[in-house]
Amino acid sequence: MGKIGGFLEYERKENPEVAPLDRIKGFEEFHTFNEEKERRCQAARCMDCGVPFCQSAMSLSGMVVGCPLHNLIPEWNDAVYYGRYDHALERLLKTNPFPEFTGRVCPALCEKACINGCDGLPVTVHDNELFIIETAYKEGTMKPRVPGHRSGKKVTVIGSGPSGLAAADTLNHRGHQVTVFERADHIGGLLMYGIPNMKLDKKVIDRRQQLMEEEGVIFKTNSDVGRDVDASVLREEFDAVVMCCGAKQARALDAKGIEDVKGVRFAVDFLSEVTGQLVKDGIRKKLSDSVKGKHVVVVGGGDTGNDCIGTVIRLGAKSVTALEMMPKPPVERAANNPWPEWPKTLRTDYGHQESIAVYGEDPRVFETTVKEVVSDKNGKIKKIKTVQVKFADGKLKHVKGSEKELPCDLLLIAAGFIGAEDYLPKAMATPLGARHTVATSEEHPYQTEVEGVFAAGDMRRGQSLVVWAIAEGKACAAAVDEYLMGYTSL
Repeated sequence: MGKIGGFLEYERKENPEVAPLDRIKGFEEFHTFNEEKERRCQAARCMDCGVPFCQSAMSLSGMVVGCPLHNLIPEWNDAVYYGRYDHALERLLKTNPFPEFTGRVCPALCEKACINGCDGLPVTVHDNELFIIETAYKEGTMKPRVPGHRSGKKVTVIGSGPSGLAAADTLNHRGHQVTVFERADHIGGLLMYGIPNMKLDKKVIDRRQQLMEEEGVIFKTNSDVGRDVDASVLREEFDAVVMCCGAKQARALDAKGIEDVKGVRFAVDFLSEVTGQLVKDGIRKKLSDSVKGKHVVVVGGGDTGNDCIGTVIRLGAKSVTALEMMPKPPVERAANNPWPEWPKTLRTDYGHQESIAVYGEDPRVFETTVKEVVSDKNGKIKKIKTVQVKFADGKLKHVKGSEKELPCDLLLIAAGFIGAEDYLPKAMATPLGARHTVATSEEHPYQTEVEGVFAAGDMRRGQSLVVWAIAEGKACAAAVDEYLMGYTSL
């Protein structure tokens, strides 16, 4: 424990944010960094408790408590407090291959489990993690770690999202030759084209790609396996195949009149288009005109919906309304949910903050969904009819007499995902299970029924967090290593 009683001496202080009305002028990252002295004080708040729930990833009351990667949080907090940043980096990379990603986009399950949260505010684990990795890049200690020995085995990873990158990184450091196929023009999956720039600058992904290439990983972009690339050829050429293509099949909205209406889009496609244009040459007029001065309605109250809110505000939307079917969460945790069994609490995220600053109110309307979409004579959406909903006996029911009309020029559907796209599993002859994810063995959770073919990430477990995808990729890499070598040291 770096400083006895540090949690009593110092108050929690998060990295500051650029003010909403300033940050909406562009798509740059809006989190800034505390000075080194302040970061060491924040690390001193770690209690080094005997049973660190922050790294446990235990399941309590159906919810996971702590980090799925089992990060050695008390160890690297202690190292940060003493200014031993090289040691902090070594302990961090032992469990987390990509802290520059999780330090930006992870909702910090670790902090929800921090024992300081039992009777106060948790340690700024999320910010401390980002400080360690960014200090390492800045000071040049984050260098390529080229394997000293090669196994002679060849592995291909299909998909370069967080699970695919984690599998590739882990297998490469084990000594296997890894080739990653990505259908898009850049690696990263939803890290690149699903998460907006203001949360994750794409230069961070490019920096990691360069490092992995120097370590020996081969990336092949614009390579769509199952369509442009013959899956059977890969199975013959490589000793193992790992499918990490996510669960990108979006959930449709069940509303009258929604079919073939112009101005209705899936959120993931919209966010991908915005980011894609920013990466290439800036926002084009056609996309800008589809948002600027328009009434936008977002359906879905998760992270993707919030990202849509922040994005359309930056593109000049006249108004934004966010519809959420679930009830409004409590502002504080309930008395019958003691630490660390955290229930969902009302979180005002960056998009909501920006909406309040621009339009003067929180954009969210709870327990409400779209009942009908109304279009003009040209088939372009002009308004929606909403209805309140209630969950009763496990079913969603409309509340009679609660219908309302809202002007709507653009409807973004951010209602989650229903599973993996099926063309690659068909090409690999790996069946999909009940959740429309790739079925794997109960005895060997990452191995499919096809010899030498594995699956990980959202494609195997369904839509989840970046940190879970990384954990999946690492665990799958261990399964592949054991398959190839007869044992594993991972």
